[in-house]
Amino acid sequence: MQTAIDTDLITFDNWTLRVRSTPGSKRLLVLIHGFTGDENSMWVFAQNLPAQYWMVAPRAPYATEPFGYSWRPLPFPDPSNGSHRPDGFSGGQSPGVPSLEQLRPAAEALIRLIDAYSSSAGLDAGSFDVMGFSQGAVLSSILAFLYPQRIRKIGILAGFVPKELEILASKRPLEGRSIFVTHGTQDETVTIDRARDSIRILEKAGARVVYCEDEVGHKVSVKCLQALKSYFSD
Repeated sequence: MQTAIDTDLITFDNWTLRVRSTPGSKRLLVLIHGFTGDENSMWVFAQNLPAQYWMVAPRAPYATEPFGYSWRPLPFPDPSNGSHRPDGFSGGQSPGVPSLEQLRPAAEALIRLIDAYSSSAGLDAGSFDVMGFSQGAVLSSILAFLYPQRIRKIGILAGFVPKELEILASKRPLEGRSIFVTHGTQDETVTIDRARDSIRILEKAGARVVYCEDEVGHKVSVKCLQALKSYFSD
């Protein structure tokens, strides 16, 4: 697993974190991994982002077999029925597909973690940036909707916005926010149609969406990695 060479692995308040500390930094970026990932997974996306970021990548609380972690409790649907997909998604309805209520506890826990950690590190995290992949991208969108006053920039990589958040979208909680979304047209884990519908929800919520689409599967293409870097460099 590729990690940034200047990071530290720490334990804080019963969380396992990989941290890139940047003395004097005024910008915090929280990296949220996907299903079966861990605190090392997101650095492949973050390694070329601006040096002034203080970055924190937490490990999700629920262990998965044979490796990795999840942001929502297991078990998922029985894969023998053919509906199971990687990253905790399925071709059917919830609980195969992560929902707002399943991930809300993780969102609340992350806010508490960020507040406690930033206080201990002397950071101002009244407003911070967040980036997530797949299940982590779903969680990132939930953070943006539930805590719009706390989130400055959001990166949604190969994920989606849960349908339940559309009820909140009419209140335009993301007015004036810029959100980066990237997706692959060949993604069989989260379909491109679902990703495009998520853009509609984000725009309904008032966000200005920066979108990068490419002919790849459940991953981020080289072209969209460059677009991601440009987005967070602004």
